[in-house]
Amino acid sequence: MGEADETQKLKRIAAASYDYENDPRWADYWSNILIPPHMAARSDVVDHFKSKFYQRYIDPSLVVEPMSSSSSSQPSRPAPSSSSSGNTQAQPRSSGSTTARTSATSAAPSPTSLRWDRQTIQFSVNAWVFVVAVLAIIPLIPKHLSSRAYRLSFMGTTCSSLYSLYSLYGRPRAWNLQEVQVWFQSVIATKDFIYFIYCLTFVTSPLCLKFALIPILCRSLELVAKFLRHNFSRSSLYRKYLEEPCVWVESNTTTLSILSSQAEIALGFLLIISLLSWQRNIIQTFMYWQLLKLMYKAPVTAGYHQSVWARIGRSVNPLIHRYTPFLNAPISAAQRWWLR
Repeated sequence: MGEADETQKLKRIAAASYDYENDPRWADYWSNILIPPHMAARSDVVDHFKSKFYQRYIDPSLVVEPMSSSSSSQPSRPAPSSSSSGNTQAQPRSSGSTTARTSATSAAPSPTSLRWDRQTIQFSVNAWVFVVAVLAIIPLIPKHLSSRAYRLSFMGTTCSSLYSLYSLYGRPRAWNLQEVQVWFQSVIATKDFIYFIYCLTFVTSPLCLKFALIPILCRSLELVAKFLRHNFSRSSLYRKYLEEPCVWVESNTTTLSILSSQAEIALGFLLIISLLSWQRNIIQTFMYWQLLKLMYKAPVTAGYHQSVWARIGRSVNPLIHRYTPFLNAPISAAQRWWLR
């Protein structure tokens, strides 16, 4: 039961962090939901239907809890095409809401085209990053080409993350300390900012850890699969060769996120071990562990990292208490620093 509850918790986190606004299926799904305007403005109602959408299109194994009695007492159901023989009062409301959404969409076509351009650029960069990262980890590639591909993978992800931050959050309204601080607080907990700092940590380091490419590969694979599935679903080439891999990737985003979290935490310990070698970099190790603290607390990554750390604690703590009790004091001090 505990393992199943933990799995569902991770799936709910993945559903909450899913990019619904850039999924055209969500707009169609939401436009067919018949609820009163005051209900549509409630965040808990929107989150409930987002979870239902995620369960239907992304991960069918997600368990969606029923809405509370105060919410479920209101009429909320999809509007089928055959509803003309049903409630006559639902028809004008459906047509009115559809007309309003249609007029709003036709009145502002430019954001859609801008969003398409941004998505296309992001897809191109992430597809390039995925190919280069795969080349970097293939053992048969010459060492100098592999090292160059390793650096280019981090540089490409750095540019992709920075471009995504600029597209979604813009820049500070004014270049003074207060406005920069407000802008920084709005982006610091986002996944794009975390990957931006992550890539900067390794692209500027002389230490070459191919293990660090695992989160980059998972991120680029997820973004590429999402774009292909949403924009090339009618292509015969896609349906023949790419549909099954893309569906698998979108159905296993939780697995990819857990794999990334495990690799990110393992990298922290590898950097500590590297302090014993001639390639040690104390500043990089300290900065990376600060980034791990951010990943542990940021909502988009907290669930996965806390789950991995909990498993590590359950495995390591009994051994420490039994064989090396003298480590309890320094571990307690490290935990206080970690949770501060």
